[in-house]
Amino acid sequence: MADTLSLTVNGQSMTLPLASTVADFVTVYAPAGRRVAVERNGEIVPKSQHTQTPLAEGDCLEVVVAVGGG
Repeated sequence: MADTLSLTVNGQSMTLPLASTVADFVTVYAPAGRRVAVERNGEIVPKSQHTQTPLAEGDCLEVVVAVGGG
């Protein structure tokens, strides 16, 4: 039994520990202090739901890092 799950993130394969949430993923993926938007399997995950949204084997995430400027 594997202790990791495989995901696709912005078109690239990635593995995370089992029982990871979107919040866990953001901690690993997002550059320190950067704000990100996360889409899981075609649905935007509101930041307020990151800690309650578990990731599953085969999930497809799209992540956009917010960039300031004008």
